[in-house]
Amino acid sequence: MSAAQVKDADVDERILHASPLRKLLGRPELGSVVGAIAVFVFFAFFADSFLRASSLSTVLYAASTIGIMAVPVALLMIGGEFDLSAGVLVTSSALVSSMFSYQMTANVWVGVGVSLLVTMAIGAFNGFMLTRTKLPSFIITLGTFLMLTGMNLGFTKLIDGTVSTKTIADMEGFDSAREVFASTITVGGVGFKVTILWWLALVAVASWVLLRTRAGNWIFAVGGNKDAARAVGVPVTKTKIGLYMGVGLGAWISGQHLLFSYDVVQSGEGVGNELIYIIAAVIGGCLITGGYGSAVGSAVGALIFGMTSKGIVFAEWNPDWFKFFLGAMLLLATLLNAWVRKRAEATK
Repeated sequence: MSAAQVKDADVDERILHASPLRKLLGRPELGSVVGAIAVFVFFAFFADSFLRASSLSTVLYAASTIGIMAVPVALLMIGGEFDLSAGVLVTSSALVSSMFSYQMTANVWVGVGVSLLVTMAIGAFNGFMLTRTKLPSFIITLGTFLMLTGMNLGFTKLIDGTVSTKTIADMEGFDSAREVFASTITVGGVGFKVTILWWLALVAVASWVLLRTRAGNWIFAVGGNKDAARAVGVPVTKTKIGLYMGVGLGAWISGQHLLFSYDVVQSGEGVGNELIYIIAAVIGGCLITGGYGSAVGSAVGALIFGMTSKGIVFAEWNPDWFKFFLGAMLLLATLLNAWVRKRAEATK
């Protein structure tokens, strides 16, 4: 095969020889890392309390609550799809766990287990409907979003008579579940929420899957070109269903944290959070069109969100401007990521 044929061949760019500079420029999270450093320096300068250990703990907690969901959402986006029901699915997870435990007078761990099954089943439903109907994920998950929003409110009012769940704090297993999902770990006199460990664990597992397993190759392949991937034997249907079930797993973890942090759950929570998860993934380098991104990038995107949301408070600015800064960062990150990709493709 000639050099020209090799150049024109449809070969996975990750296995081609590249210079160290090109490899660096080709990393999806490079733009978000640069942005994170800029945001950190900015608030370190303008907010006197930003660099305190307790403040950094608060920032990491805010980032972790977004990052736990941003990781599976990022994998889904790399696979060429997205999920508009992810925000309310978190609330559904908490509601199922709470109401099942309370109504069945069971150990709360039973409710936690049932919640896991339900959220994973909803994720599988999204993936199954997507692959069977061939409808865009926007339509499928918008429908799921609306159904879950109505079910969260309807079932809560039907079973509990109000828009919030009953307390389960006095039930067996509550304290041990709180230790797992909502405890605080003290390091050097500073408290860090256990969600930070959940977040880091998910990033590590997702990175390993993407970069070291056959499933990771499948995710990139179906996101890049699902028809071509199917032609070479990639199980497209199973891959997409698995990605949606991954979102369900993240929603389960986040939902249990929500429940065991506050004991009761408001049925209307979670609406709009799906956009924040998508924003974190996009800021972290994921493309809306699929086939490109990383779990680490989504973590950096969530960290930028945490630094911005809490940095504005520490700087004593009007928090009404938060969404403006978030939108500006989304646009800047998208432009920066596009520029980085062009530079990577131009560098030999």
